[in-house]
Amino acid sequence: MLRSDLPGLPILARGKVRDIYDLGDTLLFVATDRLSAFDFVLPNPIPDKGRVLTQLSAFWFRRLAPIVPNHLIGTNPEAYPPTLRAHRDQLDGRSSLVRKLEMLPVECVARGYLAGSGWKEYRTHGTVCGIRLESGLVESSRLPATIFSPATKSHDGHDENISFEQVERAVGSERARELRRLTIELYEAGAAYAASRGVLIADTKFEFGIDGDGRIVLADELLTPDSSRFWPTAGYSAGRAQASLDKQYVRDWLESSGWNKEPPVPVLPDAIVVGTSQRYREIFRILTGVSLDDQTIAPPSA
Repeated sequence: MLRSDLPGLPILARGKVRDIYDLGDTLLFVATDRLSAFDFVLPNPIPDKGRVLTQLSAFWFRRLAPIVPNHLIGTNPEAYPPTLRAHRDQLDGRSSLVRKLEMLPVECVARGYLAGSGWKEYRTHGTVCGIRLESGLVESSRLPATIFSPATKSHDGHDENISFEQVERAVGSERARELRRLTIELYEAGAAYAASRGVLIADTKFEFGIDGDGRIVLADELLTPDSSRFWPTAGYSAGRAQASLDKQYVRDWLESSGWNKEPPVPVLPDAIVVGTSQRYREIFRILTGVSLDDQTIAPPSA
């Protein structure tokens, strides 16, 4: 599904991946099968992608709830308000009812390995987000300690890495320190669990908001193949790019296709679409221990 269509419901936003509906005190997220890369939404849908994002996030929200509250109310359309039940064909498996929050204006990125933009910065400056690292690290090196490397949150352009001092200016010093603590704790808890399943989480991003009581609340998606780099432990070797079970598979094809990262966006070959869908379903199976079609991993709806 590239786009949801729920007549009578007020659409708040259509993001790169999610359609968001305003239900008053709550929001309805519908995760489509859209895929974005290099700040563009690609023309092809990726089958089952929205279901993976929704249900894997629900799995992690439940597992990591002892660390920080999250925005998830439920994922079961039968427990949604009656006005939504007529749209169950579009909501099953790919929708979430969530609490409204005042979202904070930063992406909270945790890095445990040297990859992506962090690797590019390190090669040039010996730093990641301005944090000086020891010399001699190579691509995909495990970092001596988890790094908090925040970024801007851009709706139209490319997110850019920022310093901790910039986060302090954006949200205040005390809140910035708490975001850093939570980001590292969430990443390390998720990475420890994933490692027990044979997966390395190289890096990931989190989003947080503030609820009506002034508490920091975890929101958006959580440790998905859209927001994280997942590397199989088997075959990992520092000094090169790694096999991945995430969006990097598509990025690699786009980089090799000759596309100049300007419109028009190339249509993905069928083999890349199928391969991407398979990778998303496979990381879901590995991390949750069940197939995508097994609904038992979803948390109880409130």
